[in-house]
Amino acid sequence: MERLRGVFLILDNLLLENQLMTRHFLSLMDLTADELHKLVYRAIELKREFKAGVPCVAMKGKTLALIFDKSSTRTRVSFEVAASQLGGNSLFLSPSESQLGRGEPLEDTAKVLSGMVDVVVIRTGGHEKIETFASHSSIPVINGLTDLFHPCQILADIQTYVEHRGEIRGKRVAWIGDGNNVCHSWMNAARQLGFDLQLAIPPGYEPDKALLESCQSQASLSASPVEAVEGADLVVTDVWASMGQESERTKRLKAFEGYQVDPMLMSHASENALFMHCLPAYRGFEVSAEVIDGPQSVVWDEAHNRLHAQKALLEYLLN
Repeated sequence: MERLRGVFLILDNLLLENQLMTRHFLSLMDLTADELHKLVYRAIELKREFKAGVPCVAMKGKTLALIFDKSSTRTRVSFEVAASQLGGNSLFLSPSESQLGRGEPLEDTAKVLSGMVDVVVIRTGGHEKIETFASHSSIPVINGLTDLFHPCQILADIQTYVEHRGEIRGKRVAWIGDGNNVCHSWMNAARQLGFDLQLAIPPGYEPDKALLESCQSQASLSASPVEAVEGADLVVTDVWASMGQESERTKRLKAFEGYQVDPMLMSHASENALFMHCLPAYRGFEVSAEVIDGPQSVVWDEAHNRLHAQKALLEYLLN
């Protein structure tokens, strides 16, 4: 019995050591500015190699698990294809198809999956859920979207800007619309990568106050969309009502009047300014058809780059 206790103690210590060594990606602040910079350029390289037919087997023999309790198109498809292109496997779990749907604690699921798969992507509501899962996981956990952050989206966005215009450091970016999870991740990006972020957000829909204070050297609220966009190198927006906010749609449509990104607003940006939207987009609301389907829009490159940015992220966290 004493020998068994000793074995269990050793196993517990090894699990704790693995947890301490494991890198997670719950927000852009989990990596250094240098690591983020390298990830962006590695994503560009992986994209070029894929188009040239150069194989990458960074996930050979490894499995990615996706746990989503929110709907997804780009995040799910890009991660599943990323695992395949890296020589690995993927499996999708929804709460209705797993014991999570019957109330199994996140801590228990994290410990079980840590011994069966190699990396987990979670898309959920409360950010505290993914933090709890990660704290009990000895394998990398990636934030596929929470109510607080959407960091994988920003990796692809930065990659897209670099491909079209070069380094984003020192540039001016305008965010128009809701102070939501994507906005929060853009704020962290400004802090990490050294660009100026101007936020035009209706009263009552501002971003998290504490986060704004932590990013105040690089991100600030503008008085109006025109002021935010003036001279901007990049203009970004998102839907006015995110997942789970559908009941607020009428109220939000009224609050966000005057915050549509249209040709008139874009005329205040730099002549070479780009337009981005993480999609899905609703033409005639947060953005006009003339802008999202126009020559300044790079939303399709932005969407496609989710695949390559996430390949770079998986490769980095696993190896």
